[in-house]
Amino acid sequence: MPDAYAMISEEESASGLGAAFRAVRDRTLALTAGLGPEDMVVQSMPDTSPTKWHLAHTSWFFEHFILIPLGGGKMWRPGWDYLFNSYYEALGPRHPRPARGLLTRPPLAEVLAWRAHIDSAMEDLLTRDNSPELTALTLLGLSHEQQHQELLLTDIKHLLAQNPLRPLAATAPRGTIPSLGWIDHPGGLMEVGCRSGGFAFDNEGPRHHVWLAPFQIADRPVCNGEWLRFMADGGYSTPSLWLSDGWARAQAEGWEAPLYWYQGEDDRWWTFTLEGCRPVDPAEPVCHVSQFEADAFARWAGTRLPTEAEWETAMQHRFNPGPAFGSAIRRHPFSMNGADAGGQVWEWTASAYLPYPAYRPAEGAIGEYNGKFMSGQMVLRGASIATPPGHSRPSYRNFFPPHARWQFSGLRVARDA
Repeated sequence: MPDAYAMISEEESASGLGAAFRAVRDRTLALTAGLGPEDMVVQSMPDTSPTKWHLAHTSWFFEHFILIPLGGGKMWRPGWDYLFNSYYEALGPRHPRPARGLLTRPPLAEVLAWRAHIDSAMEDLLTRDNSPELTALTLLGLSHEQQHQELLLTDIKHLLAQNPLRPLAATAPRGTIPSLGWIDHPGGLMEVGCRSGGFAFDNEGPRHHVWLAPFQIADRPVCNGEWLRFMADGGYSTPSLWLSDGWARAQAEGWEAPLYWYQGEDDRWWTFTLEGCRPVDPAEPVCHVSQFEADAFARWAGTRLPTEAEWETAMQHRFNPGPAFGSAIRRHPFSMNGADAGGQVWEWTASAYLPYPAYRPAEGAIGEYNGKFMSGQMVLRGASIATPPGHSRPSYRNFFPPHARWQFSGLRVARDA
């Protein structure tokens, strides 16, 4: 496995890898514990995937890239390569993404049986083989599954939000908006990108130098209360605040507030969460906004979005991955009162998702993992409450199209010094 793809620390030995494999696979199943079979099949829009498909695809990844080529295994069922390949063109044709919700067969029970088979085969292989190639591919597979854990939560939230019943949860306490402070950065010649000594995706490197002018970056994300003021001041109806593509998208889709917000009969703004609906808390970080919306807000506030290099250099010593990933994940982002607020929402930047200098993807199908998406995407940094523990770091480069809203995405503003 090329060094540019995954960097393995000495502590990440094969003996510890088996336990890590079991923990990640068990956590995926734990996230589905409250779902019924009907919840796991439906696809609410072309950009999301059914829970059953996530369970199958992550198993396919281990089968196709590890168990068959390294373990001498065989395909569980003929034709499943076509069903559960996501975007690996080198591996041939696949079922269209927008039609994943039509896959009522294979049934959920058979997908779960396949998962159990993959788990047993992988755990057996990890006891027999401690080669660097197996270690690197397994770590990649685990990070890949952790990405799908986060996608599973965002996708099921979007699906349940389409239900007109909107079951209400208990009203949460409403906090006060914390004051916003600024972190000063002197600029200069800085290093960005992943360091050696642990796992990193290939798009996080190579580590390289960038020149930054002096700047300031906010010490917390933008709050709902600040977003409500933006809305009240005509933020969604003032074209001069918006990029052309953003304004066109906002008008075409009728954006008037963040995704999942709606006004109740009492004229208060409410938000849908994985535990039902509740009033918008002004002290929580705003969530489920697009990069277009984030850019318009920053312009309205007399600020701007930070570049990803500014974000990384300013936050690398303050990085806080946020609340523990577990039962609390069912809630919307937590109140920021008395907290640093880092890691509660992914934070949009002003940077397009492009390769770093001297970047080279890995050879073969596995090289399609990140590099092929370096067009039409914008970078987000940090983490969110849906991010699995240990799955984010200052150099992590998340990326989505600028119109995407269903991810747990917010913003942190910056300004020139």
